[in-house]
Amino acid sequence: MREKLERLGINLPLLPTTSVGSLPKPPYILEARQKFSAKKIGAAELRALEKKATEEWIATQEELGIDVLVDGEMYRGDMAAYFAEHLEGFKTSGLVRSYGNRYYRKPVIAGEIRWKGPITVDWWKFAQGLTKKPLKGMITGPYTMMDWSFNEYYPSRRDACLALAKALHQEVKALSNAGAKIIQIDEPAISARPEELSEFAIEAIQTVTRGIDAYFICHICYGAFEFIYPEMLKLPVDNFDLEMSNSELDLVELFRVHPFTKDLSFGVLDVHSHEVESVETIERRIKRALEVLQPEQLWIDPDCGLKTRSKEEAVAKLKNMVEAVRRARADIGGR
Repeated sequence: MREKLERLGINLPLLPTTSVGSLPKPPYILEARQKFSAKKIGAAELRALEKKATEEWIATQEELGIDVLVDGEMYRGDMAAYFAEHLEGFKTSGLVRSYGNRYYRKPVIAGEIRWKGPITVDWWKFAQGLTKKPLKGMITGPYTMMDWSFNEYYPSRRDACLALAKALHQEVKALSNAGAKIIQIDEPAISARPEELSEFAIEAIQTVTRGIDAYFICHICYGAFEFIYPEMLKLPVDNFDLEMSNSELDLVELFRVHPFTKDLSFGVLDVHSHEVESVETIERRIKRALEVLQPEQLWIDPDCGLKTRSKEEAVAKLKNMVEAVRRARADIGGR
């Protein structure tokens, strides 16, 4: 898919490095959010601090030498609830445990879902304005939005998913019109019910991406991939961003049986571990990936978002990732 990127005006080295989306929020953001909830500060003050944190993370990614940047999602809480708050047709439930001691307010589909206007576009434009490197536009996908919400309005899961797809298509179109050339659709839930992949999940992603000239990435994590592969290759995206390290790279063997035909962002960092992987460990993981993929197909990133790590851990992990990629490029003659 490098030809598509080049046509879009994006020239990347072999084994481009990136991050999945979320990065650790500094303590002053967490404190500000608590004050905002308690009505001790206003929206403008909170937004100014979120912009400050975004600026810091763009600068950090630049210093590390990351190739395709993310805004770090300083302005977001839960990935589904954030979009639900900005779409018509949703209300909010009480607290629901997601994992460990983490809770979120699960969205409730209570009416017809409609796009009210740009959700992430201003943040993308702000962050892209801070760097000359390409910056991903990022949305939570329609299947995950449907699966992670209570549905009190639509007659079926399919109907709810396709309604969300139509609304999110408008967001993706707005990102593209603003200049986003790389757009990531986060779909961590898409393997939850394998039969629904062909029943309507593929159709939903087709609806989201239809008619938009961008390089699309689909991020999927913590799923039973063996039940949706190779069927998932029918999703109309250019790149799959998959959690690989947390599952000990077992998907590599699956790709030997059914060759991977698209680009792959190969997760080499376990985001749920405090351990900072050594450069040598990451190098070995990249070499495993190159056993089943051409260098031109391969991107390198963490398994998932790094928001659960401390900033020190996240930076150390990413620093070692960049160094491992530098060595891997030298091994294959890349620049």
